[in-house]
Amino acid sequence: MIKLHSPFCALLLLLLGGYACKENSEKPILETIEKEHRPNIVLIVTDDQGWGDLSRNGNKNLQTPNIDALAENGVSFENFYVQPVCSPTRAELLTGRYFLRTGVYGTSSGGERINTNETTLADILKKEGYHTAAYGKWHSGMQPPYHPNSRGFDDFYGFASGHWGNYFSPMLEHNGRIVKGKGFLPDDLTDKGLAFIAQHQEEPFFLYLPYNTPHSPMQVPDEYWNRFKDVDLQNTYHGEEEKNLHFTKAALAMVENIDTNVGRIIDKLKELALEENTMVVFLSDNGPNSWRYNGGMRGKKGATDEGGVRSPFFIQWKGVIPAGKSVSQIASSIDLLPTLSKLAELNPETNNPIDGKSLRPLINGTAKKWPSRLLFNHWNGKTSVRSQNYRLDHNDRLYDIFKERSQRTDVTELVPQMADSLKRAKMAWLAGMDPLSPETDTRAFTLGYADAIYTQLPARDGMPYGNITRSNRWPNDSYFTNWKSEKDSISWDVEVLEKGNFEVTLYYTCKAKNAGVGIFLTHGKSMLGTRLREPHDPPLIGAENDRAPRIESYVKVFKAFPMGTMPLNKGRHPMTLKALAFSGKEAIEVRLLQFKRVD
Repeated sequence: MIKLHSPFCALLLLLLGGYACKENSEKPILETIEKEHRPNIVLIVTDDQGWGDLSRNGNKNLQTPNIDALAENGVSFENFYVQPVCSPTRAELLTGRYFLRTGVYGTSSGGERINTNETTLADILKKEGYHTAAYGKWHSGMQPPYHPNSRGFDDFYGFASGHWGNYFSPMLEHNGRIVKGKGFLPDDLTDKGLAFIAQHQEEPFFLYLPYNTPHSPMQVPDEYWNRFKDVDLQNTYHGEEEKNLHFTKAALAMVENIDTNVGRIIDKLKELALEENTMVVFLSDNGPNSWRYNGGMRGKKGATDEGGVRSPFFIQWKGVIPAGKSVSQIASSIDLLPTLSKLAELNPETNNPIDGKSLRPLINGTAKKWPSRLLFNHWNGKTSVRSQNYRLDHNDRLYDIFKERSQRTDVTELVPQMADSLKRAKMAWLAGMDPLSPETDTRAFTLGYADAIYTQLPARDGMPYGNITRSNRWPNDSYFTNWKSEKDSISWDVEVLEKGNFEVTLYYTCKAKNAGVGIFLTHGKSMLGTRLREPHDPPLIGAENDRAPRIESYVKVFKAFPMGTMPLNKGRHPMTLKALAFSGKEAIEVRLLQFKRVD
């Protein structure tokens, strides 16, 4: 059975008037579900889409009929909360646990990794006979065993790090092997999803579609951009913050593209007569990534206020769960794993106690009395806590969300006992966490995992020394440049889990005048050396497709250079890349190293 945190139950019992922390007795959705007829699950997660980026939620700037229809044909949760940024939310929906328990504390350079002792939703479903696939932005760990293929997913296509620098036929990976995408990325991901559904239509499947949009860079096909570029927006953010209208228009155009792709998924389910045996779930990973209409709520992405953490959440299971039902009780990303497990009539084991609870009684209407609960949001040292009616913000100001979701009036003096109880709950919750940080994270980047063929060491996970710099301050999409001296180097903290022989491929650029430079790679006593003779000096790409200025690095088409085969022994050492015997004034630019086990 799924386990619950008993100390947290005791805390709620103390603070919330004696309600026990246990699930209501539930009637099954279906009386029996035979294993071969278990419901399929399609989980759609968008990236940086706000609660207000839907026509259903009052935004007159765009039309999202396909996403809105999920609510009309299913159940919508009006008070559903995620975390303020990407990786924390993904950790919670995959594990059912608050992200601070899972090893996640950041969004790049290893801080996004879910600990390997965590049980994921995909682990559970795969064990129960589901075919599993993830297509899109993973952002929960790159190197196996953190990679999606090691976390319960049979098939993965997309990119494993955070933000990406190009959405038109970009460099991606398929089960660790580097490939080139086809067309606009969300369309490409949907194509893969449609093929997966068709392939497994006779058997239960779990399709996870974590789209990369509307996260920046703000790239979207002309078909969608032209709907917005010359239009005056009717709904805008209510605050005084400076608004970037081009950015917002691009975000709305990207959401309309997502809506088209959601429609394609539903049409495929109908075509294959799968709609009545498939749960379709839709949510976003955090608040909007610009100051735009968001239902009058305070804050955006990165904030622990309502506007930063309230997400749309719709679940459709045609003919099985109610249509058009709205649920007002608060719920969270930690509830995904237990809810979907219960709806599928599974009682899985998890390695660790979970924090979430099954929402099935609220969905099927069997919750005679739903226990009060608290939900916690945390990011960048700031913590807020949400009860059914109130939010205590990171400055311990209390707001009556039931009356005023905009968080303008501090009501601490009107209900001091509520403010005090939520402060105590916040302190107790923080005390119960054991979060990692850049200073306390001792996990190396892994290589040589026994069940994996491929492992990437991208620039984002390396450290430059000497003159070498990143192409951008944000690591996820960066590459290393400005290699001026033989004293310069790049190093990755690498633990080889199992010894073996590995083909090493370097993804590089090199000006013609610098060709012929010697390249050496070392790890402990292992060394691989070669000379790079072929120049490759492509231009930067990305700006030609941007609809608004970006903060991410522009990208290049990096060339694959086979360095040779390198024997690696088990153990932890720096994986160091050096350049010697310069033929020009610079060496190379480096995007990543790819290792392929060849034993």
